[in-house]
Amino acid sequence: MSSDNLPTEWLRAVLPLATLAIVAEEETYGYAVGQRLQAAGLGTIKGGTLYPILNRLEADELLTSSWREGVGGPGRKFFAVTEQGRAHLDARAAAWASFTERAAGLLPHTRSAT
Repeated sequence: MSSDNLPTEWLRAVLPLATLAIVAEEETYGYAVGQRLQAAGLGTIKGGTLYPILNRLEADELLTSSWREGVGGPGRKFFAVTEQGRAHLDARAAAWASFTERAAGLLPHTRSAT
């Protein structure tokens, strides 16, 4: 399965958390987040999908944003994680790891031979 053919429901579930994790690495802007998601193997994430996620994370006070002048181009909206966002990321990442481990235990190709 190519990364661009991942089931939509999987992407819908993981994109907000993955986006928050990327912004938590360093202050960045939307296009760079999309490039990082693609480099991680999640496929091409269109702006119509990514920017609403960034806006929701900001509305939920998990991110903040600021506009900056572009160097030789248009200005960019940069996003940074808040302390609340870091706490949310830590809690949700732990829950995601537990969830995926449990789900993987049910799938035939991921169970250990006993």
